[in-house]
Amino acid sequence: MAGEARGKVTVDSEECKGCGLCVESCPPKCLELGPELNTYGAHPARYTGRDCTGCGICFYCCPEPGAITVYRIKAKAKAHAPTLGGKYAPAL
Repeated sequence: MAGEARGKVTVDSEECKGCGLCVESCPPKCLELGPELNTYGAHPARYTGRDCTGCGICFYCCPEPGAITVYRIKAKAKAHAPTLGGKYAPAL
């Protein structure tokens, strides 16, 4: 699933137990298990830096409270049709 990221995930590598539930449940597949080991001797999850939709599924399936935080990026304002002195633009 490609596109502009609508969210961002942070993982506390010292809280993560490396179970991989978040990696498996992530619809856009923007999480992976890192190659490094944490103090528990586990490979913690990490955000790849792209494609996050901000859905929060990884947060809800994580068994370790506080390991994952999901941030939603504020949507850009849509351009509106110009108006001149009223509700609608003048007809040609």
